[in-house]
Amino acid sequence: MKPLYKRILLKLSGEGLMGDRAFGMDDGVIRSLAAQICEVRRLGVEICLVVGGGNIFRGAKEASQGLDRSVADQVGMLATVMNALYLQNALEKQGVDARVLSGLSIPEVCEDYIYRRALRHLQKNRVLIFAAGTGCPYFTTDTGAALRASEMKCDALLKATQVNGVYSADPKKDKNAVKYTEISYDEVIAKGLKVMDLTAVSLAKDNRIPIVVFAQKGENALLNAVTGEGDFTIIK
Repeated sequence: MKPLYKRILLKLSGEGLMGDRAFGMDDGVIRSLAAQICEVRRLGVEICLVVGGGNIFRGAKEASQGLDRSVADQVGMLATVMNALYLQNALEKQGVDARVLSGLSIPEVCEDYIYRRALRHLQKNRVLIFAAGTGCPYFTTDTGAALRASEMKCDALLKATQVNGVYSADPKKDKNAVKYTEISYDEVIAKGLKVMDLTAVSLAKDNRIPIVVFAQKGENALLNAVTGEGDFTIIK
């Protein structure tokens, strides 16, 4: 199978790591993700990752319940570091060299994000896992993913979700929701579609990075998205 992209950024949701659990991480799910990443890497694709922290802590939700927003976002960023370390460990068990680069300085745990250092890791064929978002409150991990994809000059941003693409409404709540095979950045913004933070969509548009939205579940979900097979929506 031939990949469509040379370098990608894969955005994973924290909730997607839970499997059937109500909280935390599912070992089987993470092992499956690591195996899929290895398979895509064998095709010669350079891979960057960003993972959310919603399986541990949702900053926006806690802020809405009275916690200071900056504090809530900082705790959420730390949750993404935990997930990133877990993914790094799973990849290393598959024999893949991976590095976690954090937007927050936690030198005892992982490397600080430095642009040229990140590029050097890619040149050494390492998988990069970007943690702690942008390092600033009020910015989502979606925006952090679009930012890192832009900085790393990725050919595409692949967003793994709980559904198989972009819909006109939440398909879990509206049985009449229509799925888009392809949609423009401007349409996503104008219609206020919730598939991704609108700041992230705007940043991807400015840097001409297509966003591929696909369902995370499935044995070859990532491989199919990278090779243009399977069921997904492309935003461009």
